[in-house]
Amino acid sequence: MNKAVILVGGPSRATRFRPLSMHLPQPLFPVGGKPIIWHQIKALSMVKDLKEIILIGFFEDFIFRPFLNRCQEEFPEIAFKYLREYSQLGTAGGFFHFRDQIVRGNPKNIFMLYTDICCSFPLNDLLSQHERHGRLGTIMVTKVDRSSAHLYGCVVVDNETKLAEHYVEKPETYVSDLASTGVFVFSQEIFRFMATALEKRVDEFENERAKESAYGRSEESDETEDANRLRLEQDVLRQMAAEKKLSAFMCTGFWRQIKSAASAVPANALYLKKALGDNESFLSKTTIDGPEITGAVYIHPTAQIHPTAVIGPNVSIHARVVVGPGVRINDSIVLDNVSIKDNAAILHAIVGWDCRIGKWGRVEGSQITSPDDIDEVTHLGVKVNSICILGEDVQVKDEVFIRNSIVLPHKEMAGNKHNEIIM
Repeated sequence: MNKAVILVGGPSRATRFRPLSMHLPQPLFPVGGKPIIWHQIKALSMVKDLKEIILIGFFEDFIFRPFLNRCQEEFPEIAFKYLREYSQLGTAGGFFHFRDQIVRGNPKNIFMLYTDICCSFPLNDLLSQHERHGRLGTIMVTKVDRSSAHLYGCVVVDNETKLAEHYVEKPETYVSDLASTGVFVFSQEIFRFMATALEKRVDEFENERAKESAYGRSEESDETEDANRLRLEQDVLRQMAAEKKLSAFMCTGFWRQIKSAASAVPANALYLKKALGDNESFLSKTTIDGPEITGAVYIHPTAQIHPTAVIGPNVSIHARVVVGPGVRINDSIVLDNVSIKDNAAILHAIVGWDCRIGKWGRVEGSQITSPDDIDEVTHLGVKVNSICILGEDVQVKDEVFIRNSIVLPHKEMAGNKHNEIIM
């Protein structure tokens, strides 16, 4: 049998996802018509002999309970479990801490996935290479632009053996254009390797404290807790690569991080395009008495769309949304209970829950052209050209234009705004 672990983080992690994460945890935010984490679970459900999916994070238990109950109904052949860290243990700390529960049932292979990614998830191909090479672990990598490689964990790979020869987390100088995707598969022996890595980290920390004490620089702090945090990238992957125990699998499909709120829009487009290519039935199409649909579009069955509206491409419209006559929406996510009045336009934007857009109102962001457009939506506290985001319960009055701005929840916009953060 095989198992999978998805690392979902905690409420203090998704600060760049605000204001959307103020209403809903980032892993449960919908892209492509489904929660971010659902796409990972769907891909894992198609892996041969995968019997259990475990979520590990620092959220309260009740946060994921309704979602996991729905997953249990949708994927009855898989067991689901949420394990809460007693404190934030580092990117590999929770995985190592719950090792007894993870190895229960004696799984042959264990997937580990970060939750903040959008991907085509070729997991069966990844597993096949891992089993064929017989290494301790396999990391899935993807090719990125050389200019943006410093934003990722970079892997130097031997083209013939497919071994990862070197791993560096966000290098200051160019190392490789192969970036970690945040998708891994390990053999069960990974936990012995992690135990050694944690012992080494604690020893190094104690030696450093001893030196500081000798020079009279020791201070009381939470450093002991920090010493027990196990970092997957710096403490585990780097050492695995150095010891030739890590192979690398190339992902040739799509991949993108979902770090900031703005990054949800291009992720939404990728998942919708994939669904269109797979001819998924949940996508909407133009009908005789319905609105004009262009490209990949998801419309919730409870949404009411006027026949004269033009929707798409790359649009998700969620539950109980009401769209009036003449409305134009493209490259956007419109969340539950939104009302959009006559002739309004929503372009390259996210419209939060319970928002109201007046007649001839316009909510418009800039088209995403590079990773910097979504990873840095502000510079020195000023909004830069990127996706326009309305938080929960924002009212945009008639004929008001909100452009390239972020509006926090419960605001009334009576005047035009451009490149602003509305607190």
